[in-house]
Amino acid sequence: MTQARPEPAASASLWERETEIADVARAVEALRADASSTGSLLVFGGEAGIGKTALLAEVRRAAETRGCTVWSARGGETVTSVPFNVIRQLLQPAIVSLMPEEAREYLGDWYDIAGPALGIAEPGDRQADPQGVCDGLVAAVRRLAKREWPLVLMVDDAQWADQETLRWLAAFAERLDDLPVLVVVARRPGEATGERARHLDAVAAAARPIVTLSALTPDATAGLTRATLGEHADAPFCREVWAVTGGNPYETVELLAKVQDTDLEPVEASAAELRALNRSARGRGLVARLEGLGIDATRFAWAAAILGTGISLDLAAQLAGMPLDEAERCAELLGAARILTDAEPTSRQLAGGELEFVHPLIASAVYRSIPDALRTAMHGQAAWAVTESGRGAAAASRHLLEVHPDDDPELVEQMREAAREHLAVGAPDAARRCLERALREPPLPDVHARVLYELGCATFLTAPAVTIGHLRAALERAGLTGDLRVDAVFRLSQALVHNNQLDEAVRTVDAEAARLDPGPARMRLQAVHYMWEGIHAGEDHVPGRSRGLAELAATCAGRDNSERALLILRGFDAMTRGENAEEVVELCDRSLVNGRLAPGLGWTDSEWGVELLMMLGSSYAYADRLDRAESLFSEALRSYTTAGWSGGHLSLAHAFVGLAHRRRGRLRDAETTLRESLRIAERVGRGLPLYWSATCGLVDTLLARGDVGEAWAIAEQYGFAPPYPTTIVLPDTRSVRGRLLIAVGRVKDGVNELEAAEKASAVRGHHNTVMAPWSIDLARALASEDPVRAAALAVDARSRAERFGTDTAIGEALRCAAALESGQRAVRLAAQAVAYLEASPCQYEHAAARVEYGIAARSASELNKGLTLARSCGADGLVAKAEEVLATGRGLR
Repeated sequence: MTQARPEPAASASLWERETEIADVARAVEALRADASSTGSLLVFGGEAGIGKTALLAEVRRAAETRGCTVWSARGGETVTSVPFNVIRQLLQPAIVSLMPEEAREYLGDWYDIAGPALGIAEPGDRQADPQGVCDGLVAAVRRLAKREWPLVLMVDDAQWADQETLRWLAAFAERLDDLPVLVVVARRPGEATGERARHLDAVAAAARPIVTLSALTPDATAGLTRATLGEHADAPFCREVWAVTGGNPYETVELLAKVQDTDLEPVEASAAELRALNRSARGRGLVARLEGLGIDATRFAWAAAILGTGISLDLAAQLAGMPLDEAERCAELLGAARILTDAEPTSRQLAGGELEFVHPLIASAVYRSIPDALRTAMHGQAAWAVTESGRGAAAASRHLLEVHPDDDPELVEQMREAAREHLAVGAPDAARRCLERALREPPLPDVHARVLYELGCATFLTAPAVTIGHLRAALERAGLTGDLRVDAVFRLSQALVHNNQLDEAVRTVDAEAARLDPGPARMRLQAVHYMWEGIHAGEDHVPGRSRGLAELAATCAGRDNSERALLILRGFDAMTRGENAEEVVELCDRSLVNGRLAPGLGWTDSEWGVELLMMLGSSYAYADRLDRAESLFSEALRSYTTAGWSGGHLSLAHAFVGLAHRRRGRLRDAETTLRESLRIAERVGRGLPLYWSATCGLVDTLLARGDVGEAWAIAEQYGFAPPYPTTIVLPDTRSVRGRLLIAVGRVKDGVNELEAAEKASAVRGHHNTVMAPWSIDLARALASEDPVRAAALAVDARSRAERFGTDTAIGEALRCAAALESGQRAVRLAAQAVAYLEASPCQYEHAAARVEYGIAARSASELNKGLTLARSCGADGLVAKAEEVLATGRGLR
């Protein structure tokens, strides 16, 4: 049992905490031992008053004594809606110490992404990506932690931390393996709900087993009682102290302090008075004690409770309606009564700095003691005071959320402005709350539809199904006109597509287009119609769709982005159908301005979806213009990384950069990039089209490398099997799945999958034998079992390849034909395949053709050429095949 007697609060919390203190000491020593060591995470849980806060104080003492830097923050019950509140508290020492140029130097590329969330940089002009901001905060703290080593980060009352901080904390906790920092979290169980609870669970999962603090035993309570009141405290009195408090350390300390204040003798005769004294330390008793300090002190405490955390003395004075000197006097009174204290733990001075409540239980009791009507009014006054202080609409919004609706147009505008500020720093949930509150006001009729539209935009990234309802409601009201209405229709169709309602998306776009006169707005919606139909992988193909698109695109000269979009869509459709590749490239080129994307059509522009530009790059990639495809996809990666878009967009960018590497034959680079795409996609969520793009591309690349076992493992781990998504995935999922099944020996299943690909391609009119190579793979698979059908498939593949006209398509068709032949005819066809693929930008296919030609012609020279190419590609399977033939000789010349 701990016998030392520091101040009573610390003493109470550290009695019977030997194990926890030892854990802390070991963690601190491990942190100090090596700047390259791994980090650690401690989580302490328990009910209110159980001693979590004082244990964190012991962490601070132990760490600072050993030369560590300690940064700390605390969540607040009334400020859970304030985004990034706790992480700003946590990093305040670093933020204050850095000059702007230093901050930019330390944070590097993350400055513009994480800086606005931390309040040290102005937000950009686009909505920030929440995942990107989270990643930026992780990177920022990692860099600061390395600068400040050895660093201890402490978060108290994490159950009341804001959602954005908890999201960062969960992500940061997962990445402590290579960062020497100690993170200590204290939380109450069962207080958080929804996303906040999910993030807290993730933090707990990354920690050592959560240490749940227990109440003091009767013996410990007796020891603490005697340490506080004197050794003459008798056993019956000590037992009653334990019975009254249940061994809760905070309640025990407060009760013993009351005993000292009243000069009550700690003997059995006085024990009956302990229950009454204990009631005065909490709930109604605490309120009565507060009221006993006078109306001014009570009013000041109410103001402090309204403000919540980081309580500024001058702002609290303004809210309480008293001069600063009177506020200082009230703060002193409340400090002496153990209600308020200085927020700086190393200082004992109350006046002049920020204040906080001694314990969250006190803060909650004071806040709830404010009469309902007065509490609402004070929140309104607080919003005005915060706004007047220059802290902005977002800072005032948490108070406005508590104000009753009153048909106030000004409040609606304040909440709309707050929502914009929240979106700009990457807090869409906070924006949603503000806009939902604006709707309850309600807005004026001519503004109502705009608020609904803004709410739909705010929820788009986090809840597409909710977005659908908001945007539909917005479009049903008057108020959205011109380009804003068209944009709302487009966003609604996007949300419907993301919610797997593609048919409804097309109907929505068509209905609006029918209402518009010919012009750019109508053409934009016509383009959107064809875009959604173009990415649909279902079997309900619309007859005449390609003809209608071709006729519309024929009227386009690329004068505006609607015309450019139609040219891209026509080019993509022509590519998938296997029309002449030169015409595909010509259509795509006409959609550019001086060889670059037009303003408004960039990767981070919101007027058009990412799908359109992926179609453009894919058309170039499969038309053998890999230079332009790589340029586009690399630009996407740069744009999303610079803008801090770390979610689905970044995953897709990696997937399509991987596609470009795969087409080039840079298989090692392709595998690395696609694994990163899959890692990000896994974080965004399974089942989305981007998830399929990453998985399918990786399986295809691993098969090309010859790593069949790993390809199968990835397919099994990530669910690469039917049912397939309703949107097109490149490369073709059924073709890749069929080739995989054949590679692992499930030939019959593989043939069935390739035949399903044949059927789907026929329905859609997709005849590009490079994008969907099912016919080539099926011909090879049927060569022994059904040579007649295999030959027919090879002839058809060659015909379609010659129609498309690229060296890759023709060379691959010739490789297939050679594989079905023998003797000199096989040699001639293989030689022709090499000739075409040598001119192709696809080096893996060229390497495969060289190896196959070398074997057919029994040419060691050709085999060695193929071996060199295969090694440069990272095609280990081809390398092994060529080396085996070269090693055995087998009649080579």
